[in-house]
Amino acid sequence: MADESPLIRSLRAAVAAAPGDVPLRLHFAELLLAAGRNDEAVAEAAVALQHAPGDADARALMVRAMGMPAAPAPEAPAVSAPEVPVAPVREEPAQPPAAPSFDWDAAEQQVQDLVGPRFLDAPQADGAAGTAGDAAAWDVDVPGTVRLADVGGMDEVKERLEAAFLAPMRNPELRRLYGKSLRGGLLLYGPPGCGKTFIARAVAGELGANFLTVSLSDVLDMWIGASEKNVHDIFETARRQAPCVVFLDELDALGAKRSRTHHSGLRNVVNQLLTELDGIASGAGNEGVFVLAATNVPWDVDIALRRPGRLDRTLLVLPPDAAAREAILRYHLRERPIEAVDLGKLVKATEDFSGADLAHVCETAAEAALLDSARTGSVRLITTKDLLGAARQIKPSTEPWFAAARNVAMFANEGGLYDDLLAHLKRKRKL
Repeated sequence: MADESPLIRSLRAAVAAAPGDVPLRLHFAELLLAAGRNDEAVAEAAVALQHAPGDADARALMVRAMGMPAAPAPEAPAVSAPEVPVAPVREEPAQPPAAPSFDWDAAEQQVQDLVGPRFLDAPQADGAAGTAGDAAAWDVDVPGTVRLADVGGMDEVKERLEAAFLAPMRNPELRRLYGKSLRGGLLLYGPPGCGKTFIARAVAGELGANFLTVSLSDVLDMWIGASEKNVHDIFETARRQAPCVVFLDELDALGAKRSRTHHSGLRNVVNQLLTELDGIASGAGNEGVFVLAATNVPWDVDIALRRPGRLDRTLLVLPPDAAAREAILRYHLRERPIEAVDLGKLVKATEDFSGADLAHVCETAAEAALLDSARTGSVRLITTKDLLGAARQIKPSTEPWFAAARNVAMFANEGGLYDDLLAHLKRKRKL
């Protein structure tokens, strides 16, 4: 054994330097097996099978290493005389029935900690081979539990949704009587951060419909024709999953005015989107497919998308009213350490704040209280003073939007598209 240790060490270094040399590794495994190191021999044979899965010598060595007991001491010095074990060694692989009876599953269990798997599982391989245009790749959310009752305040928005969109869908008898199709399109617009996406999910929950969110990154592809195919696959998925709400987020990017678009690929996407909204690409039409879209800049959306039969209904989503602001503030303060917070004062101080602005107010107040606690070494609670101070520091993010929308509503209100926006600006005396 003492004479063999340097040889084994040398071969171990040689195998590490040339890991893909299968004959060298098998020779090293034979020496380990002869020295009574069966576990190490099994590991080396397994690695050899990784590099050469069909190698008969490697399989035979694995069989011998797994099946034989630890090598007895008298056989160890036989390394320098390979002629001695020739007869018994070659008799084993020469027996055909022995190979099929070997339990390879048991062998894999014993060496799984020594070597990694050679192949990935089938579902992962299928996913790697998929393409962005595959209809099965689009994630459709099952009907959610969010309802319009979960939207704080915004009674005017809820009434408009009920009258223009939800009531016909909830009453199939009346719908059939008046010839109303089970399809529709609604465009939500307004300042950013005011809950357009949340309202879209609430509408899907009210309808008991599946929900499919689509953004520009889901559609655009570098290959010619692939973007249009993605749009078609999205709507085909929605038709198969009907009733389904397709939510087109940031419609101004996905359906920008073709007259201002210089890239032919984007124009083709808008054309394909128009075709899908009409249901021309499907013989069954869009029955049971409800299209909701949201944008901060509706004046940048291609006008063809807003004609009757497509996104023909428009709803302005304004900053949360007093009741909605109170509900939002309660939500963001529910798990924070607060003390005697006067929500009435805070609601008055946050007029025209968006939902995102209100979340930022709570976060800023929490940071102030945390900093004081760190400086003094004693924990203090968040107070009304902290929240009002944070509200004074933060300017409503809706102000720049209303400044831009004011000019559009006054000078580009063709067909009364922005009458509701004009009415709001008049109420707020911003005209």
